[in-house]
Amino acid sequence: MFSFSYKDRIAFNYILSTGLLISVVFIVIYQSMKYNVNTHINEDIQTEVQKHLEEIEIDRNNTYLIQVDQWRAREHNTVTVNPVFVQFFDSNNQLIDKSPNLKGLQLKMYKESFDNKFIDTYLNKTPIRQIQVPLYDEQKIVGHLFVAMSLDDAQMILNNLRNTLFVSFPLILILLFLIARLIAGRSIKPVTAITETSSNITKDNLKGRIVLPQNKDELYTLSKTINDLLDRIENAVEREKQFTSDASHELRTPLTVLKGTLEVLIRKPRTQAEYEEKIAYSIKEVNRVNNLVDQLLLLARFENQKQQLRIEKVYLNALILDTLTMYSEKIKSKKTTVVSQFTADYYIESDHYLVAIIIGNIISNAIKYSGENTVVTIDLNKDEKGTQCIITDQGIGIAKADLDKIYNPFYRSNATNHPTIKGSGLGLSIVKRIAELLPMDIEIFSETGKGTKVVLSFH
Repeated sequence: MFSFSYKDRIAFNYILSTGLLISVVFIVIYQSMKYNVNTHINEDIQTEVQKHLEEIEIDRNNTYLIQVDQWRAREHNTVTVNPVFVQFFDSNNQLIDKSPNLKGLQLKMYKESFDNKFIDTYLNKTPIRQIQVPLYDEQKIVGHLFVAMSLDDAQMILNNLRNTLFVSFPLILILLFLIARLIAGRSIKPVTAITETSSNITKDNLKGRIVLPQNKDELYTLSKTINDLLDRIENAVEREKQFTSDASHELRTPLTVLKGTLEVLIRKPRTQAEYEEKIAYSIKEVNRVNNLVDQLLLLARFENQKQQLRIEKVYLNALILDTLTMYSEKIKSKKTTVVSQFTADYYIESDHYLVAIIIGNIISNAIKYSGENTVVTIDLNKDEKGTQCIITDQGIGIAKADLDKIYNPFYRSNATNHPTIKGSGLGLSIVKRIAELLPMDIEIFSETGKGTKVVLSFH
């Protein structure tokens, strides 16, 4: 099967539709010309009939011509220039008279059913159109008048026109194909440039971009869309590289600490208390690694596939109280006061497991980043848009410049300012990804040194 280029297909489809249109136009032209020529001949014949009917006198016995000399002197004497053939028959269908240009020939008489009708026939192999008109005397046919004209000129005109149309049709199509191919080639030239630029963009070279056309047409939209896609791909690749680097660093740090601690233990004998201290510290680091791996697996789980949601009725009041019970030891150790403002029972339609992860992360952060003797407020309310869970703390807060980055994996705002607060920077990344899966929104308002307010809106 033949394979055509895109511009050839455009040109082919163009001439296919144009050729159909031209053929219809040519047919209309030919039929119109044919109709006009035939109409003109018919009108000429009718004029001759009327002219000769006025030159006829009828008596009771016969038909005869008046002004015979003038009639014979007219154009009926020639057969070369628009000849008109005339003849008369009596009631017995016997020839009475005829025009001299008929010479030894005679127009054919047809049945009465053909009276006053135009008939295309031949006279000595010459195409003619004739009409036979009955002559009446008191409603009795006493003879017939025959008038005919040659169709040679008309057929020659129509044949010439037909031949001209037949010859010009393929020539016009070929010319239109070449023009359409040229125009199509110029039209898709930007597409070729897009293809060449795109082929030069690889995973190792994502910096290249397609030059946007000056005209803001479909090609401009296509180019801009591809550039936007490349931006997203580049950002995704950069995030993946950063994620891999940060994950390696976060895993390597506790393992290095653990290795160093164990190496110190085996260098020389230690007291029981020293062994217990170092082992307890090592267990703490192992737990940290274990928690980090769990969070990485959880984030990967939500990043790489659509989580199968189990939508059910979730009792928010009980879920929040269960979460507070889970973190009760931390709350007591930091002497944090948790104020739960529940004025009613609040239910939402969502995935219980995922909502628990979100609220657990937010409450954990509120406790972790708050100082001693501070207050964490948890408020539930409902309006026409849905149910809101608002968690407010009096912690260290987040700089406004960092609010757009807090959802990035391993990102921790001003981590160097609070080195004693341990964390992986994965919590909010997990929360954001879950929020995208659930019918909910998350908003974070914060200011350095004044605490943070997290608004969870469930729809």
